[in-house]
Amino acid sequence: MTVLTEGNLQIVINGAMDVRKFDDANHGLSHCMRAVDFIVELAEHYLFIEFKDPQHPDAPPRAAVDYLSSFQSGAIDEELKYKYRDTFIYEWAAGRANKPINYLVLIALDTLSEPDLSNGKTRLEQKIPLLGPGLVPWPRPILRGCGVFNIATWNRNLPQYPVTRLP
Repeated sequence: MTVLTEGNLQIVINGAMDVRKFDDANHGLSHCMRAVDFIVELAEHYLFIEFKDPQHPDAPPRAAVDYLSSFQSGAIDEELKYKYRDTFIYEWAAGRANKPINYLVLIALDTLSEPDLSNGKTRLEQKIPLLGPGLVPWPRPILRGCGVFNIATWNRNLPQYPVTRLP
């Protein structure tokens, strides 16, 4: 069992072969490449995991309201896209992107509705892109799938990787 912590959010991953905190200075290219928070290698695939926590107890008072507005307008889509793409390029160049990849984005914001999250997922799939030119699947996919969740929808859809907020 592997426990990943980002701020006061914690996720449990069972069966991980390798887990790396990726958005720190250790990857060496933070001056020119964005990074997801965690890369998890499982037997059959990778998880690229990104946490956003506008409800963190230390966040500014309007952080949750401002983030909700940014999310609903699509303003954060570019950031999420580049975090995935740059991480994918980094891992591909290092010879490690040799299994299917799922990109999981946790936005710990209770006020995000299921339609908001579904729209965010659709926008992200289009920006990465999940499909190639002419909406034809890539011969070598750059992404198997992605999901955008709040804590409740994450735990409902991914019970094998439970997320909790620490006190």
